[in-house]
Amino acid sequence: MKIMARLEGKVALITGAAQGMGKSHAERFVAEGAKVILTDVSDARGMALAESLGKSAVFLQHDVTKLDEWGKVVRQADELFGPITVLVNNAGILGPVAKTAEISEAEYLRVCAVNQTAVFLGMKAVIPSMLKAGIGSIVNISSIAGIAANYGFPSIAYVASKFAVRGMTKATAIEYGPKNIRVNSVHPGFIRTPMMEEATDENGGEAVSLIPLGRIAAASEVTNLVLFLASDEASYITGAEHLVDAGMMAQ
Repeated sequence: MKIMARLEGKVALITGAAQGMGKSHAERFVAEGAKVILTDVSDARGMALAESLGKSAVFLQHDVTKLDEWGKVVRQADELFGPITVLVNNAGILGPVAKTAEISEAEYLRVCAVNQTAVFLGMKAVIPSMLKAGIGSIVNISSIAGIAANYGFPSIAYVASKFAVRGMTKATAIEYGPKNIRVNSVHPGFIRTPMMEEATDENGGEAVSLIPLGRIAAASEVTNLVLFLASDEASYITGAEHLVDAGMMAQ
């Protein structure tokens, strides 16, 4: 008997897919049978990744902070593959290392625009497509900074944006559960990605001493959870936050 791929028949949109966790998610989703729209502001990396993944993946340049660009991406996705049934709001930035009295208004708003407002815009733009399909799974990538603020995160803006994603996830899950759309948030700890390397040295620096399992995670370890939440295996899971943090929030 043939075993069906875990995302067979799914159409997924993954933001920030050109590198890091987004790239890992995209590669695994295609391997598991999904048609995937990769979006990012980085053209060269995104196009190269889509080409390497074959006909099941398409790259579209996309500024997640602009609602009109979300509308364009959703329309193109529908034309290429049909209604979107999985959204992974993965795009994010760290922003400046600055205390509350030091961060500028512009810096604060920029971080919140990418990490928080873009999640709202993505759900707003994609939910009509999911309603048309009659099913949907939204996975919003937050952070352990959306659970606790005591690990020296870059700024109040980053922490505020990641806490907001957690709350928006719950509100939307309640609203659209009756329509067969599930919404969950994922809260990674220290993951080996280009973004993490901006904030620490190559080996994670002092971060490792904070981690009960004693190591930095590979992006694929987050992908395992994102894949599960995107699949029908998670059919009774919505409105929840899911930690991938090696026990950091247990301390």
